[in-house]
This record gives sequence, structure tokens and C-alpha cells, in this order.
Amino acid sequence: MRNKLRKLLILFLWIAVWQAVSVMVGNVFVIVGPWETVSALLRLMGSGNFFPSVGKSLVCIICGFLAGSALGAISAVLAYRFRVFGEIIDPFFKTIKTVPVVSFIILVLIWFNKDLTASLISMTVTAPAVYYNIKAGLESTDKQLLEMAEVFRMDPGRRFTYIYLPWLKPFITSSVQTAFGMAWKSGVAAEVIGQPLMTIGNGLYRGKINLATDEVLAWTVAIVVMSVITEHMLLLAVRKALPGRA
Repeated sequence: MRNKLRKLLILFLWIAVWQAVSVMVGNVFVIVGPWETVSALLRLMGSGNFFPSVGKSLVCIICGFLAGSALGAISAVLAYRFRVFGEIIDPFFKTIKTVPVVSFIILVLIWFNKDLTASLISMTVTAPAVYYNIKAGLESTDKQLLEMAEVFRMDPGRRFTYIYLPWLKPFITSSVQTAFGMAWKSGVAAEVIGQPLMTIGNGLYRGKINLATDEVLAWTVAIVVMSVITEHMLLLAVRKALPGRA
């Protein structure tokens, strides 16, 4: 309870700082306070576009995250199992990791339909993070446990279930925490540039061209809330589904 209360007080402190900054600036086109932002959020929620936009962006980003997670995890397992595959695939993930996201967004807009942009970009930023986390976990697996499995001739399925999965659990949760926030940020950025209709990015762009700072901040609050909730749900699912360490 003390920890939760401290976090709540810190949140109120930052809201107070936000309000103070908005009062000092005194220009609604530059920044508005928390109450004006909440009012704008409620106004957007009362419109017919808010929930369909949030739903579409949510589905696209989660689909991209799941696809990127699957690609990264499978590639990590293959790279761990087959050294040659790891040598071939490593430069690919290093390139994806270092190339600016905006370059991928522009290329995706050239090659594919703009409605696929958020999913493909989320997948692109998720895959390397998951790949390197899972690969590091596999390479650090307790060698004594593996030797014991070899002595008792444990079949690959049981070895994966009772040795690798428990060992990988913290690496998987870490990759979710790292990659999911990146997937949200890059996915919404792709929507802002690509402008698919009925999305959060489209709402942000409309707020920008209308100089409606309160709407821009309201959409931003919605992004943060949705990101925190969905990340918490994913982490809870991973921790419940996988055996072993926290």
C-alpha cells in the first residue's frame, strides 16, 4: 500500500508540474493543462470516431507485435541450434535494429497498402528486440542442467519444457517490456505519416493541422493508457503461461 501511495503521489506531483507549466506559458496553442486535456479526451470519446480508431490501432499494433515476437523467437532458436543460421541472420537483425524507423515507414508506404503500415512497422521494431533477448537467454542456459538432461537422455520436448522455458521466462518478460512500448510508439508514428483513416495517428494529425493542442494531448494520453494496460495484460499472460522463474 505504501508503494502504491508513493506512486500515486508522484503521479499527482507531475500533474501539478504540468498544470504549472501550462499556466506559466499561458498559450493554449502551445500547451494546455491536464483539465483541458481530460475535457478534450471526454469530448473525443463522445464522438463516433474515437473508439473505432483506438480499436483499429490496437489490433494493428498487437498483430504486428505478435508477428515480430514469433519471428524473433523462432530466429533465436534456430540461431542457437544452428551456428551457420545465426551467422546468416545476425546481420539482418543488426541492420533492422540500426536503420531509422522513419526509413522503414517510407519504404512500407511505397511497397504496401497504408493500412498495413502500423502492423509492419511494429513487427519490424519488435523482432530484433525479441531475437536478441531470447538468444541471450538460450546461450546463458545453465550448462549443468543441460548435462543432467543429457545423462538422463531427456527427450527434446521435455528438455524444452522443463529446462529452457523456465530459464527463458525472465528474458521473455524483458523482451515484452522492451519491445511492446517500442511497437506502440513506432506503430502510431507510422499512422501519423501514412494517414490510414480511423486510427490514432490520423486523430493526432487532425489535431495538429487544426492547432488543437488539447486534442493532441488527449490522443497522447489515450496512447499511454492503452499501452500500459495492454503491456500489463501481456506480461500477466506470459507469467501465468510459462513455468519457472519470475
